[in-house]
Amino acid sequence: MGQCGITSSKTVLVFLNLIFWAAAGILCYIGAYVFITYDDYDHFFEDVYTLIPASIIIAVGTLLFIIGLIGCCATIRESSCGLTAFAVILLLVFVTEVVVVVIGYIYRARVEDQVNHSIQKVYDEYNGTNTDAPSRAIDYVQRQLHCCGIHNYSDWRNTRWFKESRNNSVPVSCCKPNISNCTGTMSRPGDLYPEGCEALVVKKLKEIMMYVIWAALTFAAIQMLGMLCACVVLCRRAHDPAYELLVTGGTYA
Repeated sequence: MGQCGITSSKTVLVFLNLIFWAAAGILCYIGAYVFITYDDYDHFFEDVYTLIPASIIIAVGTLLFIIGLIGCCATIRESSCGLTAFAVILLLVFVTEVVVVVIGYIYRARVEDQVNHSIQKVYDEYNGTNTDAPSRAIDYVQRQLHCCGIHNYSDWRNTRWFKESRNNSVPVSCCKPNISNCTGTMSRPGDLYPEGCEALVVKKLKEIMMYVIWAALTFAAIQMLGMLCACVVLCRRAHDPAYELLVTGGTYA
């Protein structure tokens, strides 16, 4: 019965190690996705510390690949030291992912205040040229999120670019994609996206942070199972003399 339990635990451990390798790739992908997306929205959210959870996720993903290798070797060789090291490292990574979840929730709560603080400044700096970073950021966001202005398209009236251009038009990035020959004129509001960008930017950034939080929670649960299986194998190895003799090649009378 004990032997059967050990074998089952070892099988689960090997399977979990394979999951760890897959998780390593997934976590690194999520971390990279957060960095890339942040680069598109960084003018609207100036707090670079928001990238801390993503940085930790990438580091954890890299570590998980190493953990999977250690776990496979320790399980196959049935090494007590290897399994102990495996369980300890998993515990440290588990604690790290709990920290990621906490930090993620903290910065997720700060997203709205940060965007509210910086979005007006970004729109004031718009000059309509592709060489200008704030202008590219606004055009990108308006096209990607299907929005126009801060709260709606009429907010463009208060910008320096609108007053200097004097053509009663908003940027063409405000135009709906199904409208042909749209010039952004405010005399045809039906051609423009009706929703403002502020709420959509906040929603997008919060979604990105939730990806990190859910990824950390999911793989933390998997690591808990890995630690449990490693402890089961170690405990039964220590208390089952029949298993110990089988491993060492002895006979049990």
